[in-house]
Amino acid sequence: MNFIRCEIEDVVIIEPKVFGDSRGYFSETYRKDLLEDFLGYRVDFCQDNESKSSKGVLRGLHYQLPPFAQTKLVRVISGRVLDVAVDIRKNSSTFGKYVAIELSDENKRELFIPRGFAHGFVVLSDEAIFSYKVDNYYSPKNDRGIAYDDPDIGVDWILPKEDLILSEKDEKQPLLDDAEVFDLKKGLYE
Repeated sequence: MNFIRCEIEDVVIIEPKVFGDSRGYFSETYRKDLLEDFLGYRVDFCQDNESKSSKGVLRGLHYQLPPFAQTKLVRVISGRVLDVAVDIRKNSSTFGKYVAIELSDENKRELFIPRGFAHGFVVLSDEAIFSYKVDNYYSPKNDRGIAYDDPDIGVDWILPKEDLILSEKDEKQPLLDDAEVFDLKKGLYE
């Protein structure tokens, strides 16, 4: 596996080795030991999630507050998405900045998103099957979000705004200035 730090260095692109022949391919999509060696800390994923969405569906920007904050490892099984991680750690030098990476069934890239980031994606292909591991269980009480179109963040979702399909919940998320965010002085693992 190849690990690449993004512009926000806590976010990591993972490129698994793919071994293909006339029968198809084989790839290790997750190796706990290699990931932890690269990161220098332990990650204990406890749940796998999967979603299927059509072109233009935008899910995000989502996160959970402590004590249910989540680290995510995301990938696309089928199709193509633009995946986005926004730093919402208010004491961070990259607060409000984001990383956007195209993930697809062709490039096989994955994105590691640590606690303290809001996450979202938009489907660029006709449909996409999206898979992700998390290191904490879903907690409705701690579930939060940020407006996908917050002008201070300025995410370029590639598709025109009129082509985006959002849930009612995601259409009503607050701007970053009004959202509950992470305080690094208090920690991400409360």
